[in-house]
Parts: sequence; C-alpha cells; structure tokens
Amino acid sequence: MMMWVSILSMVLVSCGPSYEGYMTRSYTVRGGHYRPMQVEQALQYRETGIASWYDESKYFGLKRGNTSLGEKVMPWHVSAAHKTLPLPCVVKVTNLSNGRSLKMRVNDRGPFIDGRIIDVTPRAASKLGFKKHGLTEVEVEVVSVGDGKHKRKAKKKSWFAWW
Repeated sequence: MMMWVSILSMVLVSCGPSYEGYMTRSYTVRGGHYRPMQVEQALQYRETGIASWYDESKYFGLKRGNTSLGEKVMPWHVSAAHKTLPLPCVVKVTNLSNGRSLKMRVNDRGPFIDGRIIDVTPRAASKLGFKKHGLTEVEVEVVSVGDGKHKRKAKKKSWFAWW
C-alpha cells in the first residue's frame, strides 16, 4: 500500500504548472544566441513549419528530463519546446497532413535543428498522428502566454479582420 501512495504522490508532484509569470530572457545554446519574443508579439504568433518530437523521460522517475522552467517531463505529458516563444505559453498545433490539432503547454527550449519550429513530447506526436514519421508540417498558433495572475490570452481573429 505504501508503495502505491509513493507512486501516486510522485505522479501528482510531476503534474501541472510550477511557474508563474513568463520567461523572456535571451539565452545561448550550441553557439546560437536566441532572443525570445515579447508577450505582445507572442500573442499574435502564428507560423507554419516542421515539427519533430523528442523524449526526455522514462517511466517511474528513473530518468526524468527537466524543462527550461524546471518542470519534470514524463511520458504521458503533452508539452512542447520552442526557441523564441515566452515560457510558459499554450499553443494550438495543427498537423497539416491530417488536420488533427491539439493544445499544449510550451515549457522548454528547442528544437535546435535548422528548419524545425517546434518539438513536442511523444504523447503529443501520437495524438497529432506523426510519431511514426518523426516529422510533419504543422501550424502553430499561440493561445495564451504566462501562468497564474500573469496569464494573457491571445485575441481571437474574427472573419471581419480579413476584409
């Protein structure tokens, strides 16, 4: 019984957001310097490009990756990494080859491979229908930026805006 309580508490601790506000500080990875967007710019963000998936975790906490926000990444999480969006934010990712879409939390940095705009977790890749292929063309649109009292929602565009 104690073992199950211990496992359940590990699961609950690893779930949910642990960062309030948003992170927009510049950073350097592999010799590349990246400057994240400001919140106002990110709230208007929409881009089409290549998505990939990455696995930073293993089962039962034997090896868990940490995101740029210090959050644990577990195999059942649906989250993503982006080079220049403020962290955290929520994006809607649509797989353009099959029309599947999914909202997910961006809480990490990457992908650091030219030509890719977003990395998603294995579960997100499965739900979007491209895990077996590894890469797919997607549209990424910001839904909100920040957590807690700092959360800002993107404004929905009406069809009148196109006229």
